[in-house]
Amino acid sequence: MLTEENEMRVIAFNGSARKEGNTAILIDYALAELRHEGIETETFNLCGKEIHGCIACLKCFENKDKRCSVKNDVLNECIEKMLAADGMILGSPTYFTDVSTEMKALIDRAGFVAKANGDMFRRKVGAAIVAVRRAGSIHVFSTINNFFLISQMIIPGSNYWNMGIGLERGDVEKDKEGIGTMKLLGANMAWLLKKLKG
Repeated sequence: MLTEENEMRVIAFNGSARKEGNTAILIDYALAELRHEGIETETFNLCGKEIHGCIACLKCFENKDKRCSVKNDVLNECIEKMLAADGMILGSPTYFTDVSTEMKALIDRAGFVAKANGDMFRRKVGAAIVAVRRAGSIHVFSTINNFFLISQMIIPGSNYWNMGIGLERGDVEKDKEGIGTMKLLGANMAWLLKKLKG
C-alpha cells in the first residue's frame, strides 16, 4: 500500500447522459485496476449537472486564478478535482462521431483555463475511454487525447484503442475485448503514475 505522503488519485469524468450506462461500466473496469494498485479513485458524472460551453470572454487569461470566470455551473468544481488529481480519465459515449456536449464543454473550458494558467495540467496522466454502438469512436478518442496532448499531459496506452462496443445499457459487458482493453488501460495508468511519482 502507498503511504500517505505518496498517495495518488485519479478522477474520472463520465460524459454520458446515462449515469450508469456503457460509458460508466467501461470507466469502472479501468478504475478497479487502479484501486487494485492502491490508487484512490473517484467518478464525477456530468449527467444531470449544469455545464455550459465556453463564452470566449478571455477572463481566465486576465484573472489567472485557475478558475473559469463563469461561476453559475459545475465547471469550476470539475477543475478543482482535476487539479487535485495525479491523473484523469475522460469518458464519453459517441455522439455523431464526437464527444457528448457536456464533455466538450468540460474540455473547452478546462482546457482554456489550463492554457491561461501556464498549462496547469502539465505532466498529469490522462486517459480517454469511449463507448460506441458501431463506428465513430476513433474521432471521440482523438478529441479527448488532443486535449491531453495540448495540455502537456502524459497518455498511457492499452493493447487496443480504449473503446467498448454496445448500444443498450450493459451491452458493453458482452464486448470481452473492450473490457480487457479497459483493464489493461487501468493497469498501465497505475504503472505510469507510480513511475512518475518516483
